[in-house]
Amino acid sequence: MGRRFSAAHFAFASGPDLRYARRTVLAKPLIAMLVLLTASRLVSGAEAAGAFRLVDEEGVTHITDTPNDPRYQRISGFSATAAGWLKVPQALRGALAFAREIRETAERHGVNPDLVEAVIRVESAFNPWAVSRKGAQGLMQLMPRTASALGVRDSFNPQQNIEGGVRHLRYLLDRYPGNVPFALAAYNAGEGAVDSYRGIPPYAETRQYVQKVLERSGKGNAQAAAAKVEPPQVIYRYEDADGTLTLSNVPPLTPAKDRR
Repeated sequence: MGRRFSAAHFAFASGPDLRYARRTVLAKPLIAMLVLLTASRLVSGAEAAGAFRLVDEEGVTHITDTPNDPRYQRISGFSATAAGWLKVPQALRGALAFAREIRETAERHGVNPDLVEAVIRVESAFNPWAVSRKGAQGLMQLMPRTASALGVRDSFNPQQNIEGGVRHLRYLLDRYPGNVPFALAAYNAGEGAVDSYRGIPPYAETRQYVQKVLERSGKGNAQAAAAKVEPPQVIYRYEDADGTLTLSNVPPLTPAKDRR
């Protein structure tokens, strides 16, 4: 993606005035204002997408998401988590760009692709450079510690981020079988909060998060209503001395091995 904007690049051809000289003169400034306004909107859209900007020696502004010159400077991006579910104009293009990766990764782990896409849309608005105030990174807003545990080496790499985020979501769906809202609440607020409240925690951010993801994934209020009455099933995860990872609904014999 690359765009060039400069007032010097907007020229208007002149010709003989035929009877309507006053209207012709007034029309040119109006057209110029419309063109400049359109250019301004394009720049604002690129800024919201977290792109890079360079103003060259001629005063021409270049906007791109693939910088090839060290003089390019990143334009501050936005995180949906940090800024309250921002609707970034780039989201539609991002959804299309990552559609294949989302579908293939979701199907490989047995997760509904629509659910994964909804999580990404709410978490980062498809901005791969998104960073929340708490430090969550990338498309699926992985915390550094979670990313490390999932084997994600670069959270800003879309492929790695989606792979790690879907694996984490798969684990939560198994931990709260049949209860997507609980899994989403745990994705947002942590498993400890869901277990402690035996349901979706009474946090405004978490409740809004769950509702938005359900709406965008097409599940609507039915799952949310079920979440209020269906108690969670606790799944224990622990590791044996030989490194074998075990998931069970039966508490481990040795409390120290409980890795919830």
